[in-house]
Amino acid sequence: MLGSSTNKKPVFSPAARTGAALGVMALLWGLSWPAMKTCVTLAPPLWLAVLRFALGGATLFIVLLLRGRITLPRRSDLPIVFSVGGLQMMAFTALGLVAMQHTDAGRAALLAYTTPLWGTLLAWLFMGQRPGLRRVMALCVGLGGIVLICSPIGMDWTRPGALQANLMLLVAAMCWSVVIVHVRHHKWTSSPLALAPWQMLLATIVLGALAWAKEGPPSHIVWSGELAGLLLFIGPLATSVCFVISCEFGRRVSTFSMSSITLAVPVIGLLASMVFLHEAMTPVLGIGLVFIIAGGVLSAWAARAVPGPAREGARARAGGERPLGLTPNMLGPEL
Repeated sequence: MLGSSTNKKPVFSPAARTGAALGVMALLWGLSWPAMKTCVTLAPPLWLAVLRFALGGATLFIVLLLRGRITLPRRSDLPIVFSVGGLQMMAFTALGLVAMQHTDAGRAALLAYTTPLWGTLLAWLFMGQRPGLRRVMALCVGLGGIVLICSPIGMDWTRPGALQANLMLLVAAMCWSVVIVHVRHHKWTSSPLALAPWQMLLATIVLGALAWAKEGPPSHIVWSGELAGLLLFIGPLATSVCFVISCEFGRRVSTFSMSSITLAVPVIGLLASMVFLHEAMTPVLGIGLVFIIAGGVLSAWAARAVPGPAREGARARAGGERPLGLTPNMLGPEL
């Protein structure tokens, strides 16, 4: 009896726990888009970005403090601190929040998650990494979806701020793609989790100065229970908790699996915006969604098809470890 009880198998296997954790991560990231859209109706967008990273960074500092693992970034990791903190966190989030003043949350999520397409293009144009036929197919299909969504038949160009908002979202996606390319080639000294709160601190300070200059002091923000609840969701939960999940569980799955999970985020964001914000799914947006998701799947499929030795060589050049999930295909050492 004692032997049978001590050898009892866990109810959920490690693979099931990993899948469940990453599914929760994708769900929270997807739900954050309608949450941010609601927030920009309650407070200025730049101050929202400041509060998001202030709360998120404070949460991660507490997590690392409880683990006894708070360390200052090493000099060799400073470029990635400025890259992720400045382009991915600061520029991507600020542009996205400002854009959502003039466009739907579902459309914003879809355009923002075109990063794999721009990453392929950047690596081709500036790093001499010629894409194979599968990547070219992925790029053409995905860009076709973007052109369709942003064309006059996909949006009203006469609507004030609409065209600029869509351009901001594409620029935000390009900023994120620059970080992805940088992350793939950075030789990590500290782990991504150890650097994340410092990156958020950098984003908080710079965005705070920008928000003060552009939107005035935060004293004019009208606080409410709804705003506080939404900030707690998009800060500690959708930012910090999701980062911890991506670091702890993202490295346990393949690049293809992680890419597929990431592609679920804009779909969840679009569906959640339809449910909670009553946004409409137009036929053109639906077709564009299919094209962009198909481009992302083809891109992940192309990456999966790279021969084993080439994959290992790429990992060795980037720091020798498996990809994480906060930024698509982020590479870093074990935590």
